[in-house]
Amino acid sequence: MERSDRMAVIIRTSVIGILANVLLAAFKAAVGLLAGSIAIVLDAVNNLSDALSSLITIVGTRLAGKAPDRKHPLGHGRIEYITAMVIGVIILYAGVTSLIESVKKILHPQAPDYQITGLIIIAVAVVVKILLGSYVRRVGTRVNSDSLVASGKDALNDSIISFTTLVAAVIYLVFHLSLEAYLAAVISFIILKAGYDTLSDTVSEILGARADGELTRNIKATISAFPEVGGAYDLILHNYGPDMLLGSVHVEVSDTMDAAEIDELTRRIENAVYTEYGVILTAVGIYSVNTTDEKIVKLREEIRRCVCGHEYVLQMHGFYLNETEQRIRFDAVIDFATPDREELYRQLTEEVQRIAEGYTVEITMDSDISD
Repeated sequence: MERSDRMAVIIRTSVIGILANVLLAAFKAAVGLLAGSIAIVLDAVNNLSDALSSLITIVGTRLAGKAPDRKHPLGHGRIEYITAMVIGVIILYAGVTSLIESVKKILHPQAPDYQITGLIIIAVAVVVKILLGSYVRRVGTRVNSDSLVASGKDALNDSIISFTTLVAAVIYLVFHLSLEAYLAAVISFIILKAGYDTLSDTVSEILGARADGELTRNIKATISAFPEVGGAYDLILHNYGPDMLLGSVHVEVSDTMDAAEIDELTRRIENAVYTEYGVILTAVGIYSVNTTDEKIVKLREEIRRCVCGHEYVLQMHGFYLNETEQRIRFDAVIDFATPDREELYRQLTEEVQRIAEGYTVEITMDSDISD
């Protein structure tokens, strides 16, 4: 989806959310004032806060869509994560206030006075919020908008609150047992968790979350499918917004390729990855691999078996043996769970040195950055 089309979808969906919440708020406020119910009026105010979430999404999307400039040459896409954080704070605030009110009602219980008018309003709110929340979250997932997803969750949380109020009313009318405050307290914790999850996810994106495993595996598979490529490694993706991914990767190629052939290959790789995944590869590094000397090939496989035999070594790549300098170099990808990287490095160096006696061994300890 083009960036302009994505922005239009997000704004249109947010406008629908604003209109739905404003109409619902007006309906509740009118009935609440006529019926003299402060609870219904306050619920109307809650709908206006939901409309505010949608308005924040629109503003954030507009700002995120600003063209790159000298100060921000990679665009402003990360603003969407900030707006999602703001909505997460709003959800947390709703959860805290709901919990406070619930505790007050538990400590100072009052006999509820359910009116048929109020129950009808609650039922209407449940239906509207379920439809609206499901729609907004579905669109948010489709266009990869954390702000829309958060707004959708907020609306669905409201529908749950309204539904539990309706259930509590039915229980009270049938069994004369008041459970509203206790149900509200349980739902408050659900809302708090939703707010925490929203904040946690967006903060993780800003900090630099691990790239999606399926995407990285597919990108590496696409690159490895080129006949000249022996393998794709060290893929790093930098997220500058939901629709802006920049990355770099290393590929293994034969040591017989010249600079012109490598240049042509890297350009084809960059074009293929951008065309298929929309990811801009800013660099394609090269690992030269010995391919003409069978003795070196056998030595490489022996060293690979030794290195990858260690529990915390996930992969070995970039092996090259320089006969002139009597030097061997390669990278070892190390699991984050390894208890002592320095000790593992020492063991690997000693073991490989025994296998390749007479050579200087240089091992680069890579981290498990992408799948």
